[in-house]
Amino acid sequence: MHIYLGIIQTQCNLLTLFNLVVKLLGDIMARRNDKRDRLVNAADELFHQQGISVTTLANIATLANVPLGNVYYYFKSKDSIILAVIERRLKMLGSMFTDWSQFDAKGRLQALIDNAVESAPEAAQYGDALGSLCQELGKQGGEISRAASQLMQKLISWCADQFVSLGASEEDANKQALNLISSLQGIKLITLSFKDENFLQRQTQFLKDWLAGF
Repeated sequence: MHIYLGIIQTQCNLLTLFNLVVKLLGDIMARRNDKRDRLVNAADELFHQQGISVTTLANIATLANVPLGNVYYYFKSKDSIILAVIERRLKMLGSMFTDWSQFDAKGRLQALIDNAVESAPEAAQYGDALGSLCQELGKQGGEISRAASQLMQKLISWCADQFVSLGASEEDANKQALNLISSLQGIKLITLSFKDENFLQRQTQFLKDWLAGF
């Protein structure tokens, strides 16, 4: 009887130890993922606010509160962080589109315009986060440039899908989508140039009136 009790106790101890190891490994992975996420978020913020070319790995590490030496554990180079930021932005676009799926096609496009209005203070100070990223990376060429172009392509394609749902032909939908995105990107550049949110406010109202005609 004592032998059986001893075996049971040993098994319970082993199970407890196993659960502790699993929890410990889970905590380690969570901390690692948290550091990586903080680095990507910091890079995204700095790229937008001060530009990619002048942002150093040390800048990113400082903002993320991660030791500089640890950065290389997650990212071998600045280019790998840039690609991670692009991936983050693609996921953010996908999340926005999912959130707006509750609306009809016109409502989804209006939500895009409203999103631009909400970003007016940021646009006046730093410009458009997506547009500035694509513009700066587009000059580099190569893999990073191609990856960045996916951001704008995803946005334009999504807009075109909404215009198709509103009854436009595929050709016309692509034209209208390009017209909408280029208008939003252009007015954000002007808003940044003059540091005046009113430019964006007026143009987005014009776009809402234009969209109401569909």
